[in-house]
Amino acid sequence: MPDRRTTGREGEDQAAAVLKRQGYHIVDTNFRSPFGEIDIIAEDNGCLVFVEVKRRKGHSFGASLEAIDARKRQHIIRSAQVYLKKNHCTDRRFRFDVVGIDGDTIRVIRDAFGEEGGWHDR
Repeated sequence: MPDRRTTGREGEDQAAAVLKRQGYHIVDTNFRSPFGEIDIIAEDNGCLVFVEVKRRKGHSFGASLEAIDARKRQHIIRSAQVYLKKNHCTDRRFRFDVVGIDGDTIRVIRDAFGEEGGWHDR
């Protein structure tokens, strides 16, 4: 039985492949900050995109997107701020996307933390 790290890495690889097919350019993966990790950093039409990937093989722990609560979003936002400062790109346009993988279903939520695209409101 694969461990969580293996399952997570497989999910990130699946997500990166889907994002590439949708025209995203992968810039970095597994960026670590004192606040946590950002799974994928990509560019999409000139916009820097911070992507959180959640994968569930079964439903015993709920759906993948349910795992991204307010606390997790804050960690991702803070990690993105660190990335922007470290890479001297605080003036860039950016957004937060989420890729949820439940079994064979892969769902990409664009602007997941934005006021217009809050995935938790759908």
